[in-house]
Amino acid sequence: MSPRDEIPVLIGEDGEGSVQVHQDPSMKIEGAKVFSVYGKGGIGKSTTSSNLSAAFSMLGKRVLQIGCDPKHDSTFTLTGHLQPTVIDVLKSVDFHPEELRPEDFVTEGFNGVMCVEAGGPPAGTGCGGYVVGQTVKLLKQHHMLEDTDVVIFDVLGDVVCGGFAAPLQHADRAVIVTANDFDSIYAMNRIIAAVQAKSKNYNVRLAGCIANRSEDTDQVDKYCNRVGFKRIAHMPLVDAIRRSRLMKKTLFEMPDDEDIIMCRAEYIRLAETLWNGTDPLAPAPLEDREIFELLGFD
Repeated sequence: MSPRDEIPVLIGEDGEGSVQVHQDPSMKIEGAKVFSVYGKGGIGKSTTSSNLSAAFSMLGKRVLQIGCDPKHDSTFTLTGHLQPTVIDVLKSVDFHPEELRPEDFVTEGFNGVMCVEAGGPPAGTGCGGYVVGQTVKLLKQHHMLEDTDVVIFDVLGDVVCGGFAAPLQHADRAVIVTANDFDSIYAMNRIIAAVQAKSKNYNVRLAGCIANRSEDTDQVDKYCNRVGFKRIAHMPLVDAIRRSRLMKKTLFEMPDDEDIIMCRAEYIRLAETLWNGTDPLAPAPLEDREIFELLGFD
């Protein structure tokens, strides 16, 4: 056999032309139900993740939320402030993790939700996937995952980034936040394709989508019916959600106005749905032209 013959064929293993890197089995998160939250930039992933974490905590679950975006603002409505990132605290000790204590990178937020911000490398350098991996490794080393019922990864929206893919190595279910418009659904279609590619080698499966900041859900439902996906929650376009973000609070800390009570109930229902288990969905993403024909024209 020639040296050329010994090269393994890797095309298609994780999407055409890419190579899937398998996680170290010792880094597997044991015991907790793990969810990763996706969606296009600005769609409300962090607001959704934080209120979902709060809802799980109201159900008596021990929750850990991990922000996976360089903006590191995933958990600030739970904690009331921007907390130091894992990458920043590692840098402060010259990347000697043994010098860190849990309180250096974990903050307790609303109703006991434990909050971590992975952060990210400087712009144009490094990989967000490395940062997510180091965060999980650090949490394992400090035994922070042993007494946790639910882990939520709030993930940046770029589907070609290692920071997007890394949480899928740990998640049981992926949830997509969308809006009832073409651009959000187009992004959701690409995310579905990316998660489906990862699910060939990881245990992650799609749970469904959340229609966020939307009066109606007709376009989301039309897409879901076409590809075999499912809408599992609907957060209407109410100003209370925007105001809660400005006040650095979850909806569960806001006044008991009618619209806030309604949104809280929907988050509690979503948390119960995810905790009780969802069917592992395997939708068939559409080609670009098909999405335009489905949603772009009358």
